[in-house]
Amino acid sequence: MSRTVVSSATREVVIGFDRPFVMIGERINPTGRKLLAEEMKAGDFSRVEADARAQVEAGAHMLDINAGIPLADEPALLAKAVQLVQAITDVPLSIDSSIIEALEAGLGVYQGRPLVNSTTGEDEVMERVLPLVARYGAAVVAISNDETGISMDIDVRFEVAKRIVERAADHGIPSHDVVVDPLVMPIGALGTAGQDAFALIRRLRDELKVNTTCGASNVSFGLPNRHAVTGTFLSMAIGAGMTSAIMSPLHAEVKTAVMAADVLAGNDRDCAAWIRANRDPNAGAGEGGAREGRRRRR
Repeated sequence: MSRTVVSSATREVVIGFDRPFVMIGERINPTGRKLLAEEMKAGDFSRVEADARAQVEAGAHMLDINAGIPLADEPALLAKAVQLVQAITDVPLSIDSSIIEALEAGLGVYQGRPLVNSTTGEDEVMERVLPLVARYGAAVVAISNDETGISMDIDVRFEVAKRIVERAADHGIPSHDVVVDPLVMPIGALGTAGQDAFALIRRLRDELKVNTTCGASNVSFGLPNRHAVTGTFLSMAIGAGMTSAIMSPLHAEVKTAVMAADVLAGNDRDCAAWIRANRDPNAGAGEGGAREGRRRRR
């Protein structure tokens, strides 16, 4: 089985086909969050700290850290955010940037083995990001688009992913350290987006034998009651073989769908995580409860 191991200084998380689904908290990202962007740019990281704590308390296994703010010193901001979050939580991090200098700054201060988010299939990008990933002994997210953009043909996206996995191998990065993002499209704009994603996830699992991730909220963009769509998508994606997602654990319907899918996929052994999260602390579980259960079954 393909297992991608990431870690903080004190905690290890394994992404794998036979492991519980890994929820990567998405909130520490100033894109579309004007107030967060302004605060980070001004050196105020109190909201970053609050978002980190809230997501871990809600069940995030990892956190994605992004500091992409126009006209800001992204390398310095990303390094500071990584250090701050590692000082207050013990979960592994995904270091997220399209700027190589920012990735290097984040990796330089990181304690443990992070996930680098990300490389695309563009030759120039791969030749800048993959040597950095190899040098720091990290794992990497591979986004299945290249110089031609995002293809609507899932066969093309599969071939881009395959090319990234092969190029990573040239740099000494094994396929189990490449987590492929198949690029989930908004279902409101492309009616086959869900079917396409599930088909591609299965191929990535069965043929390339790589772990997968995605920006989960993309699928429900523009729709009402988004969280219900996102949660249902994730449960079906888990059934197809997806092993992680960048998502918000703060939305109960999304988190519940993921946990239930883990139970049904056999990845929550003895339903232990589900029972811990959903047990009624006031339920009477003594002899009376057992007798009541027997009466109902008759």
